[in-house]
Amino acid sequence: MEGKRGSECLLKSVSNIDFNPGPSGSGKSTLLLLLATLLTPTEGQIIFSGQPQQEYETTAYRRMVSYCYQQPSLFGETVEDNLAFPFQIRQKPVNHDRMVKALADVNLPADMLTKNITELSGGEKQRVALIRNLIFTPKVLLLDEITTGLDAATKDTVHQVMANFTKQGVTIITVTHDESELAAADRLITIVDGRMEVTA
Repeated sequence: MEGKRGSECLLKSVSNIDFNPGPSGSGKSTLLLLLATLLTPTEGQIIFSGQPQQEYETTAYRRMVSYCYQQPSLFGETVEDNLAFPFQIRQKPVNHDRMVKALADVNLPADMLTKNITELSGGEKQRVALIRNLIFTPKVLLLDEITTGLDAATKDTVHQVMANFTKQGVTIITVTHDESELAAADRLITIVDGRMEVTA
């Protein structure tokens, strides 16, 4: 994945990229929204797998480039409603065993499937939202401060999931203030006033 302004390449794909905690409003989350096709660039071009982003059919692109919000957004009534959704939009049979495994990957029990989403804690909601994005493995996973406010044990679980998918070749681009996530990144980028000032 690349962002281009004229002939200048702003971002090239590596396995794990984190954005340093630059000033609030500097453009970190906006960049993720652009990469996710939730905002449209006013200039320049985003290239994904050698093809301009706008040339992809939106749904097909979002299956490859998956975005996870800072505040988890669940829908329907139950956890199962949310985990069935990725199968339904692909017109595939819902795989119960796959959903149970996804829950286990984030230390949630199988009976969580029938739990009403209004009864979930913040950490449970975040984990359900994350595995909803990962039941079908994307090429790129965009994470906007998803570990903010999580307890240490839940945060460790999310970090392990991120590490496992990185090993599978998924590029993870994260906005974070978490020191352990910054330390684990292959590349660090700081954005100030909408511009990338430092890369490491």
